[in-house]
Amino acid sequence: MSRGHRSRRGPFAVLVGMVTGRRTAGLVALILLGLGGFVAFGVGEAERDPGALDALPAGYDSTRAVELQEQLPARDASTAVVLWTSGEGDGLSRAQVGELASVLDGVRDELDLQQGPPPQPSEDSTAAVGVVTLPGGSATDNADRVEELRSLLRADAPDGVDVAVTGPAAVQADLAAVFQGADVDLLLATAGVVTLLLLITYRSPILWIVPLAVVGVADRLAASASTHTLALAGIPWDESTVGILSVLVFGAGTDYALLLISRYRDELRVTDDRFAAMAHALRRTAEAVLSSATTVVLGLLTLLLSVVPSTRGLGLACAVGVVVAAAFALVVLPAALVVFGRWVFWPRVPRVGQTPLVESRTLWGRVGSVVARRPVLLLVSSAVVLTALATGVVRIDSGLGTADQFLDRPESIAAAERLADSFPAGSTDPVQVLTEDDPGAVRRALAPLDVVQSTRVTAREAGLSRVDVVLTVPPGSDEAERAVGEIRSSLAGLADTFVGGTDAEAVDERAAAGRDRAVILPLIAGLVLLALGLLLRSLVAPVLLVLTVLATYVAALGASWWLFVSVLGFDALDVGVPLLAFLFLVALGVDYNIFLVTRAAEEAREHGARRGMLRALGATGGVITSAGVLLAAVFAVLGVLPLVVLAQLGVVICVGVLLDTLLVRTVVVPALGVVLGDRFWWPRRPGSAPNLDKLAKSTSSV
Repeated sequence: MSRGHRSRRGPFAVLVGMVTGRRTAGLVALILLGLGGFVAFGVGEAERDPGALDALPAGYDSTRAVELQEQLPARDASTAVVLWTSGEGDGLSRAQVGELASVLDGVRDELDLQQGPPPQPSEDSTAAVGVVTLPGGSATDNADRVEELRSLLRADAPDGVDVAVTGPAAVQADLAAVFQGADVDLLLATAGVVTLLLLITYRSPILWIVPLAVVGVADRLAASASTHTLALAGIPWDESTVGILSVLVFGAGTDYALLLISRYRDELRVTDDRFAAMAHALRRTAEAVLSSATTVVLGLLTLLLSVVPSTRGLGLACAVGVVVAAAFALVVLPAALVVFGRWVFWPRVPRVGQTPLVESRTLWGRVGSVVARRPVLLLVSSAVVLTALATGVVRIDSGLGTADQFLDRPESIAAAERLADSFPAGSTDPVQVLTEDDPGAVRRALAPLDVVQSTRVTAREAGLSRVDVVLTVPPGSDEAERAVGEIRSSLAGLADTFVGGTDAEAVDERAAAGRDRAVILPLIAGLVLLALGLLLRSLVAPVLLVLTVLATYVAALGASWWLFVSVLGFDALDVGVPLLAFLFLVALGVDYNIFLVTRAAEEAREHGARRGMLRALGATGGVITSAGVLLAAVFAVLGVLPLVVLAQLGVVICVGVLLDTLLVRTVVVPALGVVLGDRFWWPRRPGSAPNLDKLAKSTSSV
């Protein structure tokens, strides 16, 4: 090849040449895997510096209360409530209550905590309660202190007396305990699921190792790169961010790998030279993967518009993760695969002369034949199924109370429920009113409310006061959230007074989630529509594809709700699930749209619009099904953590991906293509594929 000709090669052609070159492929794979491993395991993840405002929506009443709380003495302090009950069912005697006071003072001294009031027995003498103020610190530090407090109290408890610890500090400690070792558990479970499904997909004892190793390094690199990016940008993230990131990187990265390997296997059936076969497979796969990854990244970046800082962190972290996954799938994986001979596919080694997948009589080829014969019937039937599943949406109740956040009921929740039997219901977690007005005016305004049991000024500093309001209704209940509304209405005349606490934060979280859905959901749908329009050079196809994705989302949400109430026993849906489920289902659902329609555009050049769509289904149906089942299983792994919000998110995405994979992408979209024919691609001329042609021409010299 002449130097002049080489100089006309585009950057993508040069990259393909390096990645699939006989002399350079091994070097590329070795260097990039080595660099990725060094950053992932040498540099590691950035340290997280959690703050009180990380998960609170900016600009809301309860968030302002927390900001003011920072100005008070012991602003970082957290309250634990100790509950003693008679283990034998009898009431606590005076002597026992006196002994409990000595135990509590001794534990405070041993843990170097500030002294406080003695235990207070209930009116019926069935229980006693004490308050312990813990110093501030990270969630992990707080969890360790609460666990130490529990251990000492149990060791020193009088005979016949049971002890448990609840209150805000204990609830936060039990939440933090959910995430101890969670990243490792999620990573192992995810890797195990991917390994099993790759073995089933390829039926090879060797091939699965290559994509799993590449995606595994990509996952660890993504965790390091994303957390350092967040730290540099000053955007907080929470304990679940890296876990969700791993699930996404493994899911998306393996999907891209399945698409590339499927096309590579096909090329090996018509090309002797495996390096040339990989070059052609990479050229034909790159557009679909890059288009898909770009759409997913743009969708994830819309989360930067959220009013919740940790949600913004999740969006940016996952966007970085998808970029890393796509880069490894398009650069590291083909270089690593092509180093090995055809034997890596053993025992199903592709040979020249074998029938290509698109020409084979596969299951999805037979599905295409059915679609060709009865497209209208299949469209109507599919619409009926999706509509029936979607009916659950109208029944959804949203908003999880504190007690509903755990799959397994921890000590803090059980103790709070028991405490409510003997003390005012809101004693464990009072509403906190922060005011720069007269605290006496606050107490007088709240005195007439039936939902208020008592009020007490608990802190003052330079004109700022905190008033704790004990409710007559249980914290975390619908009644408590309505009580917050009554309190806010009563204090509306005090401009510098803000209502906070757990229940107020739940009210504001619901309002913020509604605001985020109203802003971000239409934007995601618009970005997906724009991306498909630019990719396909069509108006009709993108609109139809986006409508199918939206139908899948609504059906998945409705079907999941029936599962939640009928099988899993959930009474409500977490307010954040609809937004995240929409993001992942719509953005990732576009993957399968792109995989199918880019191949359909390619096939339509020689076989026409209708036949091209059916041939694309036969060629990609298997890989789309494998990718969808794998992605659904990977997101279901979120249920490894005993936290309801992650379990619900995993279920909705799992159901949605399966619907998209097994029904929408393999029946509905092909049926639309058959019914509309050339009109599916309007105004583009069916069979023209300018993007693919340009890509092929730019790399023709490789």
